[in-house]
Amino acid sequence: QVQLVESGGGLVQPGGSLRLSCEVSGIIFSINVMGWYHQAPGKERELVARITGRGAATYADSVKGRFTISRDNSKNTVYLQMNSVKFEDAGVYYCTVEYLYPAPWGQGTQVTVSS
Repeated sequence: QVQLVESGGGLVQPGGSLRLSCEVSGIIFSINVMGWYHQAPGKERELVARITGRGAATYADSVKGRFTISRDNSKNTVYLQMNSVKFEDAGVYYCTVEYLYPAPWGQGTQVTVSS
């Protein structure tokens, strides 16, 4: 059974930084593609970034140059470094193991952007 536990969310000012973490269990973490998704209030969940087991990353256009996804396979953990945060980055962030059906989701971590 795949389990994902996101953490690191909180209150951040525009232009500030935040680092999200997602600890994963129940799979062979190192071989799986991991993804971070963002769900803004009243909107659907959208892909933010994806990283392969070897560390190749792709990003949504809206976060390129500001967010960095990374992973530590020794800790079964994937990270999302959020820099130059904008108001539109607010919402709940979820991680998932890509290409599994049904997609496993954690409880998410809330990011609030306020000055």
